[in-house]
Order: sequence, then C-alpha cells, then structure tokens
Amino acid sequence: MKKLCTCVIAMLCLCGITGCGRSETTDKDKETLIIGIDDTFAPMGFKNDDGEIIGFDVEIAKEVAKKLDKEVVFQNIDWDLKESELADGNIDLIWNGYSVTEERKEKVLFSDPYMQNRQLIITRKDSTIEKKSDLKDKVVSVQKSSSAYKAIMEDSFFQSLTDWKPVQFDTNNDCFMDLEAGRSDAIVVDETLARYYMKQQSNDIYKVLEDNLGTEDYAVGMRKSDTELCDNINKALQELKEDGTFDTIKNKWFEE
Repeated sequence: MKKLCTCVIAMLCLCGITGCGRSETTDKDKETLIIGIDDTFAPMGFKNDDGEIIGFDVEIAKEVAKKLDKEVVFQNIDWDLKESELADGNIDLIWNGYSVTEERKEKVLFSDPYMQNRQLIITRKDSTIEKKSDLKDKVVSVQKSSSAYKAIMEDSFFQSLTDWKPVQFDTNNDCFMDLEAGRSDAIVVDETLARYYMKQQSNDIYKVLEDNLGTEDYAVGMRKSDTELCDNINKALQELKEDGTFDTIKNKWFEE
C-alpha cells in the first residue's frame, strides 16, 4: 500500500506539473508556429518536385516569423478541416490563400488583409460557354470547403438553378484535371492559383470568362484568443510592405 500510494502521488504530481506547463504556455511564448496549408495551392504554398514547401505565402510567413523571433513549420492539412485543426491546437495559423468571409470570422481571428483575389470561371478553349448564364445544366467543379464553393452557393444565378450543386474535389488540381478530361464543363477557382497553374501547362487549352464570382481578401487566420499574436503579425506585415520586402516577394511569384 505504501508503494502504491507513493506511485499515485508521483503520478498526480507529474500531471500537475504538465497541466501547469500547458496553462502557462501561450502562443506568444511558443518558439515555433505551425502553419496549416494545402500543399497543392500554388503559388501561395505548395510542394515542389523536390518535396520542399515553397510559395508566396511561405516566403512572407518566414519573413514575418523573423520579425517575431520565431520558427515556422508548414503542415499539410485537409483543407476541409482547417478550422477544426486550428481549434484543436494542431496548427497555430491558417496561412495559404485563406479568404476572409463572414462565416469564417465567426470561427477564427483574421489578420489585416494583405492581398486581393478573384474567383474565376474557367472552361476549355473549345467550349461554347462564353458567360456565366451559359453554365445552366452544365457540370461545374470546385474545391470543397473553399471560398470558390461559397461564392458559387451565394451567387444569385447559381441559386436560381433548381436542384443543382457543383461537383466538389479535394484539391484545385483535381478540378483542373477533371476539366481537361472533359468531365467538367467549367471550374471556379482562385485567380492566384489559376493563373499560375495555367502558365505551367504546356497545353494551351483553357479559357477564362470575363464573368467572375467576385473579389475577396486574403488574410492570416488564428484562434480568437490569439489577439497579441494577431497584433504582432499585422505589425510585421506592415513593416514588410514599408521596407519593400513584400513587393520583392510578390514580384517573384506574380506577373501582375
């Protein structure tokens, strides 16, 4: 009994120490921030042929981390579960072409916007589709849980289509491949990714419609409680814009 009591007391002490450590550790004390990304979302944050995570957001995040005196780790996540990953503490930031929406504001704290983006409608060049209204009775594909999906579901034209829903894929790359194969008639996708993806393809088969599904802002997402971290990220982003670092990185990844 004496040995048993000693073991129990030791375990309780260990749990107490661990518990205290967790409660006292805040995001501002962390030396490393884990950033959740979709590693196929070029050119914002993606895996190159050598397996290295690169991209515009990746480089900006690294520069911000320097100013915050922190390290960053980029972790590929299921984009459909990004807010859950953040809430569960598996990641500290969502930073990968993450669009600001009213629905997302209810779940996460956003930094100041740092870039604008549009949702493009893309078809094959040989398609007879010329405008949004031509998409009636057509197959339209989109990445699931993306801002493109939200834009479609809130658009008045698509809302007018009875019993219609877009086809959803795990990644934007899957959407492009489905369009190229002729199974989809059109896709809706972020302009930042679309322009980069089409530029990399040797086959010139895509057509971008003049109609689009609106403009949105990109920002960094974090937990609602991380207000100090948010303030520090905003300050660092502003400094990068003022000293020219932001534009240097932007010009590297974007032609326009």
